[in-house]
Amino acid sequence: EFVPSGFGEIESDPVALGDVLTSLGLVVESIETTGAEWDGIVVAKVLELGKHPEADKIQLVQVDAGPEFTDDGAPLQICCGAFNMSEGDLVPLATLGTVMPGGLEIARRKLRGEWSNGMLCSATELGAGDPADETAADGIMILDAGLANGTPLADALGVETDVLFDLDVEGNRPDALSVAGVARDLAAKVGADFVFPEAAFAETQPGAGDRCSIDIEDTDLCKRFGLRVLDGVSMGPSPAWMQQRLEAAGQRPINVIVDISNYVMLERGQPNHTFDLATVPDGALRVRMANDGEQLTTLDGQERSLTTADGLVCNGAGEAISLAGVMGGLDTEISDTTTSVLLEAAVWDRMTIARTSRRLNLRSEASTRFERGVDPAGIERALDRFCQLAVELCGATVAEGRVVVDGGVEPAIETTVRVDRVNLILNTDLDAATIADYLAPIGFETLSQADGELSVRIPTWRPDATGEIDIIEEIGRHHGYEKSGRRVPTPTQAGGLSPTQITRRAIRRAFMAEGCLESMPMPFLAPGDLANAGLDEHGISLANPLVAEESILRTSLLPGMLKAIAYNQSHRTAGVRLFEVGQTYVASDGDLPVEDEWVVAAIDGADAADAVALLHRIAAALNLPGMRLTNAEIPGLHPTRAAEIQFWGKPLGTVGEVSPDVLENYGIDGRVGWLQLLTAPIVRACASAPKAKSVSRYPSSDLDLAFVVPDSVSAADVVVTIRKTGGELVRSVELFDVFRAESLDEGTRSLAYRMRFQADDRTLTEDEVAETRLKIINAVSKKHSAQLR
Repeated sequence: EFVPSGFGEIESDPVALGDVLTSLGLVVESIETTGAEWDGIVVAKVLELGKHPEADKIQLVQVDAGPEFTDDGAPLQICCGAFNMSEGDLVPLATLGTVMPGGLEIARRKLRGEWSNGMLCSATELGAGDPADETAADGIMILDAGLANGTPLADALGVETDVLFDLDVEGNRPDALSVAGVARDLAAKVGADFVFPEAAFAETQPGAGDRCSIDIEDTDLCKRFGLRVLDGVSMGPSPAWMQQRLEAAGQRPINVIVDISNYVMLERGQPNHTFDLATVPDGALRVRMANDGEQLTTLDGQERSLTTADGLVCNGAGEAISLAGVMGGLDTEISDTTTSVLLEAAVWDRMTIARTSRRLNLRSEASTRFERGVDPAGIERALDRFCQLAVELCGATVAEGRVVVDGGVEPAIETTVRVDRVNLILNTDLDAATIADYLAPIGFETLSQADGELSVRIPTWRPDATGEIDIIEEIGRHHGYEKSGRRVPTPTQAGGLSPTQITRRAIRRAFMAEGCLESMPMPFLAPGDLANAGLDEHGISLANPLVAEESILRTSLLPGMLKAIAYNQSHRTAGVRLFEVGQTYVASDGDLPVEDEWVVAAIDGADAADAVALLHRIAAALNLPGMRLTNAEIPGLHPTRAAEIQFWGKPLGTVGEVSPDVLENYGIDGRVGWLQLLTAPIVRACASAPKAKSVSRYPSSDLDLAFVVPDSVSAADVVVTIRKTGGELVRSVELFDVFRAESLDEGTRSLAYRMRFQADDRTLTEDEVAETRLKIINAVSKKHSAQLR
């Protein structure tokens, strides 16, 4: 119908046709022949009904199936369990040797002593009825009078043998949700002409403009709206050929008008809706958004509560009669008494339909198409095609003209396609003329060609295509990806890990070398977790959390690590050493939060000294000299056992011991050491390769010194003074003991350091070591009010 010249050699080969469809991206899931399952089923006339002598629930039916199936004109005897027939009725007869749609093979059988020479069929047994309809399942199908005995049932009902292709249509191909769209694509591939056949029918006065109207109040909701008026409709079932096609496409036949509506949608891709004109005063319609809490009973009998995000079609008084783009209303549905029809076809905002459909859990064939996008220019063709079928099938008359109102129709997109880009992406050698030839049959109009570029207008039925890369995909489909050849893309730069990735892996290796296991808590916290960790409880709340109990983005990694330690302790696994590399999210004045990446370690059963020792070992492993610790009160940590870490004068993190109050909040016994470092400064420090240092061949001298210092003096500050005073001779300084006792003055403590002295060019003499020792003692005593113990 859409391709009058046919598809060439592949038309008679369903498998070859399916291969072409698959190559176009319309993947064929299955191929099924319909109509052929009625082979061997003929029209038979009931001549006589008689009682079975041995069975009350079976009657003997004498039928005339025509001369081909009878011997010398004698009737056939059929044993039948249905009693809805009368003498003279025409019924379907499955003759001997017929294989029914369900797989049953008909053979001559004896039932309670009487021979049955075939089977009389119900609509359900023929696959032409609704399985839920008990009448269709229990009763024999009664055919229209006037049919000739012995006529094949398919011929009598106008059912043709056809091939059904089950296509997997992706979301980016809204045009392929119709027979016309698939035919257009296939015709372009095989070089055939595609046309829309003109819908021819007579029109009557008065015209549609005098009998209906449309007012679009919200042009963002409705892009276009079209109406037609039909009179003299004779209600009843649709013809068998239409029912067969609808059933093959998964649609349940209802009545002739509804079936025509569904048929046009499947054929043209334009959903439409029919109103009983008698239920729409003056044929006046309005399009608007719903009011919050407004009610509408849809065709499925369900009362729907609407919101201001739902679109409506209303009558002239503003009363809702249809849920826009999803489902019609019950009060205006087509019934057996309908004689005049108000036919509507519209184009709706895709996202509005999608939100309404999902919120109400109300999916329909129409909503699926509107969500993906329909052709604004296709309304007139769909209205006229409906009218043509209604005139032919139910004797309708059509009022002259259409009423079509434009809302927020968007202009067709024009974009530039570069020939070089096409060939680079597809690994082809196409010229501009060939590219234009591929695009023209599928509606992509080439407006101009110059300097290796084409100006292309995208057709209105392809809302998924918005730019050059989408058009290149169309060229690839019709050129054939199998012709492009195989190619290994050459990257613009050598692959490898980024500096951040390299450093992050080095950090993980350093912590794992210290016996730490990596933990990966979720970045979501429950309300109160931050406060329990001694932190500011004001975090960023999620609008749609995975679970309601975890609706806060973490501002620190501390709560998650404490939960992990508490979990391990509750399972009798004490002394765990955990680390995590993760991000925190802190609110800012801008639209987005500040995201910092940290590496943290939590050591069960350890104190601040253990955490500091871990810090020094990590710094040594990553070659990070220049760290300095400053005593500070840090939220969540022990007030006198915590320090800020400075790295070359800039903040790097914190180290210390978790506050006992916080541990109690999380149900943790004992102490927990804590280390927290920003990864960004570490990445920058590790960006350049470390410089190698010569190893001294001369012996070293170790020396221990203990100083009594005020509590206000940081142990790290003493280390800085020792290193600065000793200069190059001081190779290492290690705090190995912190001592407090009543024998010391109040507000003081003893810090014991182990120092190693060594020179690169000589063995140090005792005098040199003693002199350096004295300088260190004097400097520490003077600068930090310290006393040597």
